[in-house]
Amino acid sequence: MALDLYQVDAFTGRVFGGNPAAVCPLDAWLPDATLQAIAAENNLSETAFFVREDDGFALRWFTPTVEVDLCGHATLATAWVVVHCLGDASSLLRFSTRSGVLTVARDGEALVMDFPARPPVPCEPPPGLLAALGLAGGPLQVLEADDYIVVVEDAAVVASLAPDIRALAGLPNRGVAVTAPGGDVDFVSRWFGPNVGVDEDPVTGSAHTALAPYWSARLGKPRLRARQGGRRQGTLECELAGDRVRLRGQAVVYMQGRIRV
Repeated sequence: MALDLYQVDAFTGRVFGGNPAAVCPLDAWLPDATLQAIAAENNLSETAFFVREDDGFALRWFTPTVEVDLCGHATLATAWVVVHCLGDASSLLRFSTRSGVLTVARDGEALVMDFPARPPVPCEPPPGLLAALGLAGGPLQVLEADDYIVVVEDAAVVASLAPDIRALAGLPNRGVAVTAPGGDVDFVSRWFGPNVGVDEDPVTGSAHTALAPYWSARLGKPRLRARQGGRRQGTLECELAGDRVRLRGQAVVYMQGRIRV
């Protein structure tokens, strides 16, 4: 069987930036083991698979090791493929997912995703978290939602992180985001998720469903500009709207091809 496959750099306007995702359109669902094998073969943080439905698309996301409940950059990449590669002229795309119905709207050269907000709550850091991050000292705050969120006060600390990935893999949550106030943006972050097969994700849309509510409350503004990543980075705009977060970003197709399974 031959299938189309796209590789898209999300949350960036140029190739080699942002977060790469694979996108694979399907006529019908393949066995889960086949989907997981394709994702493992792609060896990107996420591979998105979608099937057209009457009122939109069914969408699923796989890391190289597991299926996940929510993924921002692969949703953005999928919408970009639907609009710019498959020629869908709809002003609003609907995706049915494990996190409910998600919509993506056009906004000039960008796309805007509408996701559920997941405000984090303060927590005690689990044993080993701060040591694994190399943050045993200094002012910080720890919160949790789907991920642990560690707030530091200096963007240079975020940039210099060199965590012990094996130690992070033993922690109970999905992953950990480390964030700080930004300079030319409202906040910066990096995200590590070895528990789901992703040592570091350059730009994690789903993490911003928790980061955006935190920074919106702290800075007293509903709209924020964010940058995420270490050596590879991307940018996005976040807008808090009640119990929803709108994430605005661009994407660019790096590769289009065919795979045989």
